[in-house]
Amino acid sequence: MSQYADPEVLVDTGWVAAHRGDPNVRLVEVDVDTGGYDQGHIPGAIAWNWTTQLCDTLQRDIIPPDEFRRLMEEAGIANDTTVILYGDNNNWFAAWALWQMKIYGHSDIRLMNGGRRKWLEEGRELTTDVPQIARASYTLPDEPDFSIRAYLGDAQAAAAQKSAVLVDVRSPDEFTGRILAPPGLPETCQRGGHVPGARNIPWAKVCNEDGTFKSADELRALYEGEGVSPDRPTIAYCRIGERSSHTWFVLKYLLGYPDVKNYDGSWTEWGNLVRAPIERAAA
Repeated sequence: MSQYADPEVLVDTGWVAAHRGDPNVRLVEVDVDTGGYDQGHIPGAIAWNWTTQLCDTLQRDIIPPDEFRRLMEEAGIANDTTVILYGDNNNWFAAWALWQMKIYGHSDIRLMNGGRRKWLEEGRELTTDVPQIARASYTLPDEPDFSIRAYLGDAQAAAAQKSAVLVDVRSPDEFTGRILAPPGLPETCQRGGHVPGARNIPWAKVCNEDGTFKSADELRALYEGEGVSPDRPTIAYCRIGERSSHTWFVLKYLLGYPDVKNYDGSWTEWGNLVRAPIERAAA
């Protein structure tokens, strides 16, 4: 992992197998549906459901501070706990969890490279046992760090004033407006297309066949080839913010871009907004 700008934010499956029993390590599988966890997961891992535990269920937002603190405490996570996140869809929702934990100031969070898929492909040990976790105490910072989160106004300024590079990480068919959402996924919009001026760099281009991240040189060539460089602020977006949190992780931690934000409102906000400009140019 030494090739990356911040190699400590990524661990491989071998590291997890060797350290999953460490008392100061908490292993968490993060999925949009925890059915896979129920069928078999890494021994010692607990499960977080993205829909019900990492999103505000009353309004569209990240969970509020008190709920975040309770989630950490119930998971046995203290402020000095090393948290290893992994999940389905090449760590989409695990990356979202990492992004949200960084907003609330947790210092030592890492992704397992390749996610659930990589662990299964290697034939590593699985269990259906749910570990019994002792409750911890957790202290929140005085203020969340919203410097890594973009809101609608930030995206509008990036489109109108070129204040930041917009990276649309959805598929080319979503980007061009041919489809409104990937097949079978419920969150959608009234109009297809993309934010004016956005570059289409699908999230999947950063991964190898086994779900692990490509080398730093390959990633750098991918983004800089599309005009996305560390000397300009960058805003990543997708449909609901989970794929773009994956790209945010790559740009911020693997390549070391100093100013990267995840626009979690993404296309389900922009594509439903009255009078918001859109483009449908070919990807």
